Amino acid sequence: MFDVITIGTATRDVFLRSLLFKGEIKNKKELKKLGIHAEEAACFGLGSKIGIKEPIMEIGGAAVNAATTFAKQGFKTAAFLKIGDDEAGKSIVQKLKKEKIFDLSVIDKKTKTAFSAILLSPDSERTILTYRGASETVKENEIPFNKFKSKWVYISPSKINFNLVKKIINYFYKQKILIALNPSSLMLEQGIKKLAPIFKKTKVLILNREEASYLTKMDYNNKEAMFKKLDEVIGGIFVMTDGAKGAWVSDNKNLYQIGVFTSKKVIDKTGAGDAFGSGFVSGLIRKGEKCDKGLCSADKIEYASRIATANATSCVEKIGAIPGILTKNEFEKDGRWKKINIKITRP
Repeated sequence: MFDVITIGTATRDVFLRSLLFKGEIKNKKELKKLGIHAEEAACFGLGSKIGIKEPIMEIGGAAVNAATTFAKQGFKTAAFLKIGDDEAGKSIVQKLKKEKIFDLSVIDKKTKTAFSAILLSPDSERTILTYRGASETVKENEIPFNKFKSKWVYISPSKINFNLVKKIINYFYKQKILIALNPSSLMLEQGIKKLAPIFKKTKVLILNREEASYLTKMDYNNKEAMFKKLDEVIGGIFVMTDGAKGAWVSDNKNLYQIGVFTSKKVIDKTGAGDAFGSGFVSGLIRKGEKCDKGLCSADKIEYASRIATANATSCVEKIGAIPGILTKNEFEKDGRWKKINIKITRP
């Protein structure tokens, strides 16, 4: 019996750094003509050669990132992933072994392991070039349901087929395994009406503010309306991350505004969302909180939020999604993480 199983992606990440990776084009009209939906963009000449610093190779992917948090927090952890029969896949398996994460990997003989090249600018902004590879080819007959014996499951489905994700969630729900869900953009495209039956079965739903606005079709600035609409369809609690501004947590009764810890220096934001979400669930597991609607105690929300915020803060201070993840001892012994500002309101 595991404390938690993670399901989702595993990737080989290479971080490329250069002083030339910085925003240069800031004309919104020109960017829109190019189909770029961003405030600014970098531009490189075709055929040019750009000098970079020494590449940094890391392991990533939502399932691996979250599993690493759970393992470092002292929980018996397993990860279900799909990887290729290649060197990148072997490096992921080695990482799982090193972190004492039980490996439930499926090996794809035809498709390569997912890969990302991250262009990291001097001001910590990123452009990510992603090959999703084997991670998006998961089939139902490859899922080892008979090995899914756990108290919790943490699902970050990425491009896994939506109908298959539903079957996975229904399985865990019937087995009375508590479900934490960090939906992918592919899932959110299904719309809130189609997702409501799934959300009713979740104990923790994690979205960022942009995703919450998109899903609810509410104005980005009207967070109260977002929470009201999502509270109606979620079976447990809703966590909405808001980048450097912190996060918000609703248990359908109270709304908690979560403060931030000051970063020593933000170097790379890769994996910060995974670090927050898995850190939050770690806190609930440790405190034995099942997150029934309106029944999550304030002290347990505070504890889970401290781990989540500390984990995400430590994450962005290192390059890569995993190097900054906190151990249980690092969280408990470092005075830096002892207190966080939380304001309790009602939506």
